[in-house]
Amino acid sequence: MMNKIVIYLIILFSAFNINAQNNKPILFLGATTHIGNGKKIQNSAISIIDGKIDIVANASMIRIDSTAFDTIFKLYDKHIYPGFIVPNTTLGITEIDAVRASNDYRETGKINPNVRALIAYNTDSKISKTVRSNGVLLAQVTPRGGLVSGQSSVMYLDGWNWEDAVCRSDDGIHINWPISYYQSGWWGEPGDVKKNKEYADKKNELYNLFKKANSYNKKSQIFNLKLESMKGLFNSTKTLYVHANNANDMLDAIDFSNYFKIKKIVIVGGEDALKISDVLKKNNIPIILKRIHRLPEKEDSPIDAPFTQPAELEKAGVLFCLSYSGDMEAMGSRNLPFTAGTAVAYGLDYEKAISSITLNTAKILGIDKKCGSIEKGKEATFFISSGDALDMRTNKIEKAYIKGKAINLNNHQRELFNKYSNK
Repeated sequence: MMNKIVIYLIILFSAFNINAQNNKPILFLGATTHIGNGKKIQNSAISIIDGKIDIVANASMIRIDSTAFDTIFKLYDKHIYPGFIVPNTTLGITEIDAVRASNDYRETGKINPNVRALIAYNTDSKISKTVRSNGVLLAQVTPRGGLVSGQSSVMYLDGWNWEDAVCRSDDGIHINWPISYYQSGWWGEPGDVKKNKEYADKKNELYNLFKKANSYNKKSQIFNLKLESMKGLFNSTKTLYVHANNANDMLDAIDFSNYFKIKKIVIVGGEDALKISDVLKKNNIPIILKRIHRLPEKEDSPIDAPFTQPAELEKAGVLFCLSYSGDMEAMGSRNLPFTAGTAVAYGLDYEKAISSITLNTAKILGIDKKCGSIEKGKEATFFISSGDALDMRTNKIEKAYIKGKAINLNNHQRELFNKYSNK
């Protein structure tokens, strides 16, 4: 019996040594690589090892020893992009909008800073598989509703469970800033602009909550789950995400964050961001824009205002990224790259548009040291497309990798297509 155990251990360690010796990098050669930082490399050489990017270079400028690589993929006339990141989404915590039992993005009550989207995330969602087929490989999964919705987390769109899929847990707390003015009248009909009589009360409610949280943070007290979850806002380990659109509301929210000395604040929505671009730039406050495939909220705005906003914010020097929040946002997240393509058509530089759904998003979510661009030392989370990934006519994802692992790009829609096209 002892001899059998010894023989088994010898075989096991031999296999381990063989695997260790064969642990060579994989090389992707000849593609046009869009780095994500506003630059690109024609005829690139990209290598990955142990889930990390090892080489990023122009293939015509370096000497390549083919024996140094385990596998070489020749990708001439193809494109490599960093994995796209969709922020502020209910992807993974909702499945069918019309089926209430499949929606897990909203809790009862209006003050829920302790609610965590992380533990509700469903890695078996059929929607996620369709979304990553268009190159969206990460998502900031975000709760909804109330005055304080709860905490979001950044998730990889692959994994056995939420522990396996998490990229950054509890990255920030989301508050829905009250609306100071609203427009009356039914959809499609003109109406008067009216002052919200509850605005001051709701704003005071937020001030009182944060005063309690700040006091709790400074001095140990009886444990309070809601206040405990807010500590990270005051020591900058969490970001305050303020959902607001009107210029006056955003200015009030900025005053609010300055009052409590909250250093990490992000505006989500930002319909009127251009009106206060100087203030945003001065305070170093980035914007997560609402989807740009929509009509403007104000009836006197130009019809293409959402389309031109990214280029104008880029020109103003405001850090921003694109989202796909709104109706049917989970399933619609697969169209995120095409909104970036629309921004290109309306004046945004192509590589800057790539940044708006990769590195810019990673910076805003605090994951840019490991994700968001194809650079040495970062995680190998990227995909290969035979066409322009921002153009729905030519976008065709052939391979995708999350942390160096090739993922299956099959999904329910493709299965149905193959089933009925072969009938």
